[in-house]
Amino acid sequence: LHQKRHGRRMDYEERKRKKEARAVKKNSKDARKLLGAKGKRFAKKRYAEKAQMKKTLKMHDESSSRQKVDDDVEEGAIPSYLLDRDPTQRAKVLSNTIKQKRKEKAGKWDVPLPKVRPVAEEEMFKVLRTGKRKTKQWKRMVTKATFVGPGFTRKPPKKTQMVQCTLLLVL
Repeated sequence: LHQKRHGRRMDYEERKRKKEARAVKKNSKDARKLLGAKGKRFAKKRYAEKAQMKKTLKMHDESSSRQKVDDDVEEGAIPSYLLDRDPTQRAKVLSNTIKQKRKEKAGKWDVPLPKVRPVAEEEMFKVLRTGKRKTKQWKRMVTKATFVGPGFTRKPPKKTQMVQCTLLLVL
């Protein structure tokens, strides 16, 4: 609320940048100094972060793999001791296959509706001002008819960010 009313300090961005730059040193110091249960927790967290980083790097990197050679080889070109092996060739495979799989997964759940006009957020939701001074604006009211399944149960109003009119719910 304070930030909403008064904004941020002028040097906020610079201080934030410097703090992030210093965080690396603080982390390495903690890694050296922490003992006992605290040290174990820190190490576990750090390990998880590194594993996640490796996964993301591996995903975006080019992975090299072997592919079979399609072109036919002339008769008598392969020695007899190599006949049982498949001729292979090193090939670079980009992370496109992973991206393709993701697209396919996403495409499975697409609704087959032709030419649906995208609805703007202002058109779909009405901002509700709440609180004693009406300064809070996180709650939204749905103004369009919404399709819900037969097993739809309403959350308690205090817990929901979206307020839905019962008349606009279509089963």
